[in-house]
Amino acid sequence: MKNITLALDEKTLEAGRTYAERHQTTLNALVRDLLAKVAVPDRQAAVAEMFRLMDAYPGHSGGRRWTREEIYVR
Repeated sequence: MKNITLALDEKTLEAGRTYAERHQTTLNALVRDLLAKVAVPDRQAAVAEMFRLMDAYPGHSGGRRWTREEIYVR
């Protein structure tokens, strides 16, 4: 797991610590959980949208299979 540094004003930091203590967790766990709740659904929505677009626009290859050599741009 990677470490990050956050800059928070004193009032926000204290409110976060108080909230975390009231919910029997750490500020670190609170931030990690909040980011996971916000970021993961966005990522899942993006993947779902990509698959939706692939299904909606199948392309015009006529079923042709490309080789690595044909795709590679020099």
